[in-house]
Amino acid sequence: MAARRFLRAVAKGLIYSVGALVIAFLLAQVWFLSHIIYWSRYAPETTAFMASRLEAQPKLRLQQQWVPYARISVHLKRAVVVAEDAKFLDHEGFDWEAIQEAMAKNQREGRVVAGASTISQQLAKNLFLSGERSWLRKGQEAIITWMLEQTMSKRRILELYLNVAEWSEGVFGAEAAARHHFGVSAAALGPEQAAWLAAILPSPRRYVRGRSTPYIEGRAATILARMEKEGAQIP
Repeated sequence: MAARRFLRAVAKGLIYSVGALVIAFLLAQVWFLSHIIYWSRYAPETTAFMASRLEAQPKLRLQQQWVPYARISVHLKRAVVVAEDAKFLDHEGFDWEAIQEAMAKNQREGRVVAGASTISQQLAKNLFLSGERSWLRKGQEAIITWMLEQTMSKRRILELYLNVAEWSEGVFGAEAAARHHFGVSAAALGPEQAAWLAAILPSPRRYVRGRSTPYIEGRAATILARMEKEGAQIP
């Protein structure tokens, strides 16, 4: 009898624990979704990524100024889509073909050398998540990405991304990036400048104002050529 009561107590405790975890998970998703709904109309004052940068460097002075979609150069929109997510308008948050190609390449190399994050996935990370790499975080990223795609238009997703992406040490958003690197507004960026900014997005903190590398110049030239040859569909 004592053993049976003990097993019942253990089972009951396990059920309560699992139930509490499920409730906590659902509440977290409601929190994410409520913010996404709010940000579908209003600009975020900060992001999880900005907060993590300040936590790592408390004395860092963040530069960011929100600008509406219409005041961002069409060249930058096209350059970023070409460089980061060429199928942006065609997928629903995930580029499954690119994911399969990246997995195959990483398997061949025996380490992670390629990623396949879409603009929507990158926005999910910037808005809500830390830089930690884990399956749990990737799963949450996928859920948030799905929420973004179901709640926002592609135009709004791209507008948010261009306003919160990091373009140098503490420099966030297209307006701050354009002024920091080229001394112009986001609306005034030309094709070459836009291609260069798109080229540094994967590792923006390596490139302070006035500094470039042969690799980045080559990547920018490739992006510019693709912009001119293929164009890029943007919302």
